[in-house]
Amino acid sequence: MNNKMWGGRFGSQSDPLMEEINASIDFDRHLYRQDIAASKAHAAMLAKTGIITAQDAKRIAHGLDTILSEIEAGKFKFERALEDIHMNVEGRLGELIGPAAGRLHTARSRNDQVATDFRLWIRDAIDRFDAALAEYQRALAQKALEHAATVMPGFTHLQTAQPVTFGHHLLAYVEMAARDRGRFADARARLNESPLGAAALAGTSFPIDRAMTAKTLGFARPMGNSLDAVADRDFVLETLSACAIAAMHLSRFAEEIVIWSSPLVGLVRLSDAFITGSSIMPQKRNPDAAELVRARTGRVVGALTALLMVMKGLPLAYQKDMQEDKEGAFDALGTLTLSIGAMTGMVRDMTPDAERMRLAAGEGFATATDLADWLTHALNLPFREAHHVTGRIVAKAAAAGVALDKLPLAAMQAIEPRIGKAVFGVLSVEASVKSRNVYGGTAPKNVRAQAKRWLKRLQKKP
Repeated sequence: MNNKMWGGRFGSQSDPLMEEINASIDFDRHLYRQDIAASKAHAAMLAKTGIITAQDAKRIAHGLDTILSEIEAGKFKFERALEDIHMNVEGRLGELIGPAAGRLHTARSRNDQVATDFRLWIRDAIDRFDAALAEYQRALAQKALEHAATVMPGFTHLQTAQPVTFGHHLLAYVEMAARDRGRFADARARLNESPLGAAALAGTSFPIDRAMTAKTLGFARPMGNSLDAVADRDFVLETLSACAIAAMHLSRFAEEIVIWSSPLVGLVRLSDAFITGSSIMPQKRNPDAAELVRARTGRVVGALTALLMVMKGLPLAYQKDMQEDKEGAFDALGTLTLSIGAMTGMVRDMTPDAERMRLAAGEGFATATDLADWLTHALNLPFREAHHVTGRIVAKAAAAGVALDKLPLAAMQAIEPRIGKAVFGVLSVEASVKSRNVYGGTAPKNVRAQAKRWLKRLQKKP
């Protein structure tokens, strides 16, 4: 049997494999709310412009509301023979209200219909991301405020570099999440134009009011070119790009949690809520939530790459290839939602070992830069010379097996005779972080101020 929605041109039955490869209802059923909302807006516009009667529009709206209730109650029967969510809704509408259902598709194609539905779905997803990332930022900023003065090692190349505070480290991820939210906001603003009314590719000869449907659906305006309206998937690509960057940021933090929670490092501890055990080793506490966030970044990046490959060779306007825009996007956006939630939970859950952090911050001669800075300030040495002198002092401390602040003054004076006792005032990790009071620096006073600023900002509604 041919598809009754489009089969008039065809005289024989499709191969079952054709039905299998052509159907998208298994995943595009996620668009049901958006499809019904767009159809109701379209029907209301058709009635207002006199293209269909008010009575038919009323029947259509009532039938669509019934279908929405059936789907949300789990009573709707999706049929793969009807290919997609649009045909399934229209088919059921015909069963409910009869011939009036056939008027709904006037001045509309599945091409502009799916573009409209997907834009609405992506827009809703972006709004959820913004809320989830804001909650993640709040968790980070609150933890940062609590640990504004908790000293920990800062790293470059995973080698001890300079002391920082745990709060300062956490605020770095608040800043990253802010940029992620900005990218999503930019993507939302650009996608917020309505394709509805572009029809198949050329527009329509019916006297429709595209501005009316755009306004009803919350779009800023109708799209200005009918070809672009049905051919464009930039809104998916841009959102997936923002998702990929956000997932990468989460993955970097997840990697640090994995490292920090290792017994060999021991800087933080996760409760039983976010770890798992081993089937053979009773002692194991595995940071699996962080590891899965790290791993699932590949799925998000993969969805972006896959859609770029789909779109790169397509001429205008709509091609069936574009049916492949949804499944990967649904998976990627769902994956990122779960990852944000998991990272937010781990931030709230993690407990830093402040004493271990402080000890680690002092290892590896982490205050060597403070010594070089002191030589520049106090002795007026050119920094490059101060750097060289400090390197020789570090080498002497390493040979003696002591930290810089434990090296005898006489040993330093053997390298630079003008060094006095005041040097010991800059060699502790606490003094080091306190001195970094430039805007954006790790000084506890700065961290408290930045954490409070973020918490106040995050209380405001967007």
